[in-house]
Amino acid sequence: MKLPRFILGDNTDFKDSIFIIHTEFPRFIIDLKDDQIEWLEDVDVENEEEFTEETNTLIKEASEFYDREVQRYQAN
Repeated sequence: MKLPRFILGDNTDFKDSIFIIHTEFPRFIIDLKDDQIEWLEDVDVENEEEFTEETNTLIKEASEFYDREVQRYQAN
């Protein structure tokens, strides 16, 4: 099965939170309420600067995904 790169999720146990799940390596979940990241696997960081840059890019892409999804919901 091919999964989408990002998935939008919510849970009634976390009333104020909306989650974005990144399904590719490195897999993680972002809680948009407070921008906390939960890594779903161990990430071996050899170059911290490169990892930070990659993480920032992924967070930006996740945010753009969320904005796009909200626009699509509002358009329907």
